[in-house]
Order: sequence, then C-alpha cells, then structure tokens
Amino acid sequence: MIRNLLLIGGPGHEFEAVADSLEHVLRPAEVVTTVVTHPDEMIAALDDAGSEFDLLTVHALHWGMEAERYAHLREDHAYHLRREDAEVIRSFVLDGGGLLALHTAVICFDAEPIWHELCGASWHWERSSHPSLAAAQVTVTGPGRTHPITAGTEDFEIVDEIYGFLDERSDLVALLTGSHGGRHHPLLWARDLGAGRVVTDLLGHDAASIEHPVHGPMLRRAAAWAVRRDAGSAAGVIGGGAIASEVRS
Repeated sequence: MIRNLLLIGGPGHEFEAVADSLEHVLRPAEVVTTVVTHPDEMIAALDDAGSEFDLLTVHALHWGMEAERYAHLREDHAYHLRREDAEVIRSFVLDGGGLLALHTAVICFDAEPIWHELCGASWHWERSSHPSLAAAQVTVTGPGRTHPITAGTEDFEIVDEIYGFLDERSDLVALLTGSHGGRHHPLLWARDLGAGRVVTDLLGHDAASIEHPVHGPMLRRAAAWAVRRDAGSAAGVIGGGAIASEVRS
C-alpha cells in the first residue's frame, strides 16, 4: 500500500473532480489518498512526527497573486510558502518520500527556491504560457522509451494545456515533450533527490486528462516509481486493485 497526501485547491480548475479522478486512476497501484485543500494542512501532515505518508502529490494553485489582475482573488486564494515550510517538503523528499508534481504544481508557491529545485521548473509570470485547452500531440523522447514510467508508450494525442517557456533546470531529462510557440517543451521528467524521487508531469488539466487511456496508466507508474515500487506492475487497468480512500479533510 502507498499512502498518498494530495494537495488540491485554488482558482480556475475543477480540483475536486481532478482529485476524484486521481484517486480512481491510482487504485490499481494500491494507493490510499488523503486529500487536503490548503498548504498549511499539507505542511502539518508532513511535519507530524507520526506521519506515514510515502507520497506527496500536488495538483493545486496556491501563490501570492501579487499581480493586479489577481486582486479579486487574493482574499480567498493568496498564499505565500514560508522558507521553513518549504524545508519540511524538501526533508520529506530527501529522507525518502516521493513527490508527484502535477500540472499547476509548477505555478504554486511563486517559484520559492526550494520548491523550484524540487519540481525542476517553475512558472515565469512574464514569459511562461500555454495555448487554450485543445487536442495536443505528446512525443515520447529517446530517454522516455526506456524509463520505467514511459517505456512502451507511443506518441499520443491528449486534450490538455501544453505549458511552455518555464524556468527550467538545465539538467532536466524530458521523458515526454509537447510543442507550442515554435519550440518543444518538456512535459514530464523524473529525478532522484537524496533518498527520494520526484516526478513532474505538466499534463493533467482536468479529469479527462487524468483518466486518459495513456496518461492514466502513466500516472500509476509515476506514483509507483516515485516511492521505489515496481512501476511496470502498477500500470494495471482503471478499476482494478484494492484501495480505500480516506475521508477528506
């Protein structure tokens, strides 16, 4: 069993539906998910001396909203990640936990340096962009054809947002790429950090993307790989396996 802490919440996305789909898709990998909707709940759960979480999944939009165009959202959604709280997340990973950073995770926390380092990339408000939600082609790279998360996957089409022009680490090894704005952009990469592992997957805008027949099994393999389980056997079929979902916070 993999104990997963899932952070959701924020504006502009149907995060509850995404959480339901993630729980459903991860069932064959025997993932038990606890859902929280505020970063403070996430930090408290990770910082608990009795915490037994194996995996942290972030699919949320929590950031400072300093730009004037977000002024109307600040009262309900603005959030600043403190350095000491970022250290809690880093310690969780370096001590052996897995991190699955999905879609909007790279927008979270205003590119706080520790969070940026963990994810491997972050949104740059003056440069980053994505086209409207639409059918997009996803390419499996050379490294992606041999990595446990993406091995055996052919290029595929998905209705999603292709993030691009992020602040990316120079050493990222993309397993999947997509294109917009005249260049290819990494969409999924995976790294060992300390005793832990991080998978950053920029796909997953909505429930349909999560449950996509190619992307869904890939997410199961990503969760398993991140916690050093057999990623190949985690692919399964949606609806297989056994799981119990904990009551949401």
